[in-house]
Amino acid sequence: MAPRANWKGHLRIGEVSCPVKLYTAASTSDRIAFHTINRKTGNRVRRVFVDISTQKPVESDDQVKGYDVGGNEYVMLEPDEIAAAVPESDKTLDVSAFVPCDQVDEVYIDKPYYLAPDGSHAEEAYGLIREGLRKKSVAALAETVLFRRVRTVLIRPQGDGLVAATLNFDYEVRSAAEAFEEIPKLTIKGEMLELARHIIKTKAGHFDPADFEDRYEAALADLVNAKLEGKPISRPKPRREEKVVDLMAALRESAGLGGDKAPAKKTAAKKPAAGKTATKKTATKSEPRKKAS
Repeated sequence: MAPRANWKGHLRIGEVSCPVKLYTAASTSDRIAFHTINRKTGNRVRRVFVDISTQKPVESDDQVKGYDVGGNEYVMLEPDEIAAAVPESDKTLDVSAFVPCDQVDEVYIDKPYYLAPDGSHAEEAYGLIREGLRKKSVAALAETVLFRRVRTVLIRPQGDGLVAATLNFDYEVRSAAEAFEEIPKLTIKGEMLELARHIIKTKAGHFDPADFEDRYEAALADLVNAKLEGKPISRPKPRREEKVVDLMAALRESAGLGGDKAPAKKTAAKKPAAGKTATKKTATKSEPRKKAS
């Protein structure tokens, strides 16, 4: 069954307009989810909002949004007042500029979506936009109202389609200087740098998301299955404590050189055996749901 579109509208570049629809590209809905249960009765429990002073439950009709102005005082906003602040949507992704694909810092990427043509009549204009972006190696910056907020969207070609990613606003992205301000300035050179280069070269590969397993999700599936089948629960072994070691010795060990000297610059990386590929381990995420139903 085809996925359900999250949003439908038009992608517009100047006078060229193309009907499009937006699909969620990444979702957490397939993760194992838990309910909160009353241990004594086995029944599910529900959340109740209470007044922090009276400790009495507050009905939904008596709940209102409030902005904290300090001193335990709040500016209260009614639902219709908040709704009036939501910008009107014209359902148009209006392209304002084209930028090199590598110019947008990754920290500004918020959430990815697939942008597809909405109907066969849109395919020609859609293909023209996609190939134009691909030929020029650029991405389109567009603005629209998505899910009650004005959002800036970065649109890039991918395969036969387009990927649209919402961007964080500048005020939402923290300065890197705050995280890196205490890192001292060091000059790494000589044997130490050559060893690091050698390690990177011998471990060069290609990114394939299928090679990476969500071990936590797999462990949860095993735990639920063990509970359902009445099997003993296996406890994970404690991780060994990391010890502080000599950096040079650690580099040599990582490079497989032991106490030998650093490799010569012309040393070729050791090629993997022909036909050898990474093995993917898959988690049985659906099993607990099947057995519990």
